[in-house]
Amino acid sequence: MTNYYRIAINTVCALAFCAAAHAADTAKQESATAVFAGGGFWCIEADFEKLPGVIEAESGYINGHVDDPTYQQVSRGGTGHAEVVRVYYEPATLTYEQLVEYFWRHIDPTVEDRQFCDVGDQYRSGIYYGNEKEKAIAIASKTELENSGKFEKIYTEIAMAGEFYLAEEYHQDYYKKNPIRYKFYRTTCRRDARIAQVWGG
Repeated sequence: MTNYYRIAINTVCALAFCAAAHAADTAKQESATAVFAGGGFWCIEADFEKLPGVIEAESGYINGHVDDPTYQQVSRGGTGHAEVVRVYYEPATLTYEQLVEYFWRHIDPTVEDRQFCDVGDQYRSGIYYGNEKEKAIAIASKTELENSGKFEKIYTEIAMAGEFYLAEEYHQDYYKKNPIRYKFYRTTCRRDARIAQVWGG
């Protein structure tokens, strides 16, 4: 292959990458967002990105008292932050109510300050609303579950979303970047087995 063709191919690939990135940025700008905590953010990010109508999910930290926290700080505990995902979704395709319903079915709401094998308040489950409408939806959904008789108690936090801090780049799309390690983590934590036990099926 001559240098000319190499340059041409690289140029086409670069243009395609730029076009895809621009399209993704445009979609995010036109989207709505929602924030959820469901234990280790690698798993809950992967779960949400499988849902039709979700554009992207980003891992991060929220509602603590430390500015610009690092993963090392949050994972040690004591920062007040929870590991969360910020979900970008298409409101014309997916409603906030549907997101909340989907969220419940991917966590264990019956435990306090932990999810699966991750223990500590940084791994608490939570719905972090951005406005009064989202607050009302989240509270109504939790109340419905509490009144269903299915659970003795639900520990999932519902709170106003504070400043969201984006997690380090290597955490984003971890399930794609490190599929073997991700699968091992998810399996050894028995996340899917516990969810099936809690929710059935």
